[in-house]
Amino acid sequence: MALGWVRLCLLAGLSRVLNRTQASAVSKQCMMDTDTFLWEINQDRPKEYAVLMYDAFGKIGSNVGGGSANQPGLLQQCRSARSPTFTGQYCQVFLMQGTIQYFVGICVPDSCDEEDVQTLVLYDTFKYGHLSLIPPLPAILVNESTQDMIMTHCLSKTVNPDAADITCLFMCCIMIAIPLAATLFIATIRWQRNRAVMPSVESTCLNTGLNLYGTLKTKSSTGEEMNGREIEETNAVRRGSLCFPQSCVYQCLQAFSLQTTGRGIFSTSSTRVPEGDYSSLNGIRVLSLLWIMCGHSAQFPVINNLDNYKDWKKTVERSPLYVFSLSGPVFLAVDTFLLLGGLLSARSLLVSIQRAEDKLSTRLVMGYLFMRFKRIQPLHLFIMCLTVGLISVIHWGPYWFPFIDNLMDCKTYWWGNLLLISNLLPVHEICVPWTWYLSLDFQCYATTPLLVYFYRMNRCVFAVVAGGLLLMTTLASSVVTGLLRLPVFQPSTLTSENYVLYYYVKPHTRYGPFLIGILTGIYLTTKKGQLLKHKWQAVLGWLCCLSVLAVLIGLAYVLRGNPTHPSVPHALYQGLHRPVWALAVTWIILACEEGYGGFIRSMLSFGLWVPLANISFACYLIHPVFILLYIGLQETPIHYSDINFMYLFLGHLLLTVATSFVLTVLIEKPYVLLKWNRK
Repeated sequence: MALGWVRLCLLAGLSRVLNRTQASAVSKQCMMDTDTFLWEINQDRPKEYAVLMYDAFGKIGSNVGGGSANQPGLLQQCRSARSPTFTGQYCQVFLMQGTIQYFVGICVPDSCDEEDVQTLVLYDTFKYGHLSLIPPLPAILVNESTQDMIMTHCLSKTVNPDAADITCLFMCCIMIAIPLAATLFIATIRWQRNRAVMPSVESTCLNTGLNLYGTLKTKSSTGEEMNGREIEETNAVRRGSLCFPQSCVYQCLQAFSLQTTGRGIFSTSSTRVPEGDYSSLNGIRVLSLLWIMCGHSAQFPVINNLDNYKDWKKTVERSPLYVFSLSGPVFLAVDTFLLLGGLLSARSLLVSIQRAEDKLSTRLVMGYLFMRFKRIQPLHLFIMCLTVGLISVIHWGPYWFPFIDNLMDCKTYWWGNLLLISNLLPVHEICVPWTWYLSLDFQCYATTPLLVYFYRMNRCVFAVVAGGLLLMTTLASSVVTGLLRLPVFQPSTLTSENYVLYYYVKPHTRYGPFLIGILTGIYLTTKKGQLLKHKWQAVLGWLCCLSVLAVLIGLAYVLRGNPTHPSVPHALYQGLHRPVWALAVTWIILACEEGYGGFIRSMLSFGLWVPLANISFACYLIHPVFILLYIGLQETPIHYSDINFMYLFLGHLLLTVATSFVLTVLIEKPYVLLKWNRK
């Protein structure tokens, strides 16, 4: 009796389907294959392909109230289903039920295109009697029983990169091939020299007091130290004795070779600045980077594919114990990076002026900006091309949507990254979104020569200009926050687009920490004596510094959430907390440099931070790629728990450090070392 009732329902359902699909635009083959599949799953002993397709449909799981609304199903199982006339095709149906948006993974015949699937869903094709393959969420959980379809999307089994994708992949291959070829060339030169050292070269070395295999040091064209063997090699090439007359080409190849770029990466002693090396900066830089990576490792899955998002929100956003993964405090580390950038930019420019006979010329400023551009753009553009290439050739899982949007943004707005103005574009148009910081950093960097000019011209004018800029950026942050009723930190759901669009990535609201860094750099470079002369001053300073850091982090929890009306506390906090954070970190640097850092200075100056600081730029750029790859290749949701995300962070960290070393020596460092002779 039961089987007879099911079959009657099935026949009635098939009749309704035929009537509906005939009246629709569904292709004939798609309609026939769909009917075959639906008929088969209602048999007493359905065929294996039909069972696989049915089982691959997304189904309602537990904890819908905790955020587990998406029903991704099983992509690979769907694709493995094969009938005599068709194979399974994985599609997603994006739905809205009440205020909840979610998607359901479905398995349909590959003869159906997206329009066919959309029509089949609209006409309730997958509903027969009491059997529905796309059931709504229980009304008891969402207070709404009606589903509204937003869109459908079918994931292709093949990848079809276009000309832009192929060009990006080709550029990545070229950028990797050049240093590898240079390495092989330099190795060949040294191998030939070791086989037979020419008498003329030997005599030249002896006449100049160099031991062929000695350790006498000098500077190469790349600014690196060379021993006696490398000096002999360079001199021989310049004279043409090694059959390579173009010495400038040789110098370029030497700059790109791993023999040069790999030198000093793993050194535990900082040689970045000969006097006043600011060793505490290495620890501050690395710890800030780890903080950002930890936040990204936790928040990227929250945005895209966490199955207990609401539980995460209740637990993490309310407890300061999760300060390393909460959106607000985590990104105070970005302000620390801006502070360090301002400090080092001011010091670098002042040192260059001293070397140029104390003249701040237009040529020096252009060279200063070009060196910065040359420092960040090669690796930046490589990561952009690598991201576009990976998006175009990887078979993504159900959580594909952020990557497709990013790919389209890159193909349309790539020039924003090239010109370092991507942060001035609307946030949804930024190619490789996390690179907005490089544009902001360069724009702030370009203001350093102007401030140094005022400092050298007149100290009073400089104080007025610097004070005015600090006041303007503080007011801009407060006014934007008040008028647009912004939260004090980026919401984990990214629902507040105005926060990013009008505040988070803009130079006029984020300039404060960089300006304080410039002031700190000028002071540390030009100071004549100690600022701290008594121990009580240091004790008072440390108490104030640590108290300020704690209060700023604590207030982020107190003021969390979107204000329903213009809020003075939110506006004041938004305007002041980033410059005040920068001032507190400035105290840490100053106290460490003047001998009042204690165990904190010892920790921040630990030798292990030096090699990590050397690859920190590559770490920042590549770590989101690993996080997105992990998320995009998942077929099921990720469940948040402390232990799960600790292992995720450690895994991302290990991959990031290993890959960053390779990218530093292959992509970043060659262009930093590359010099052009000025006539």
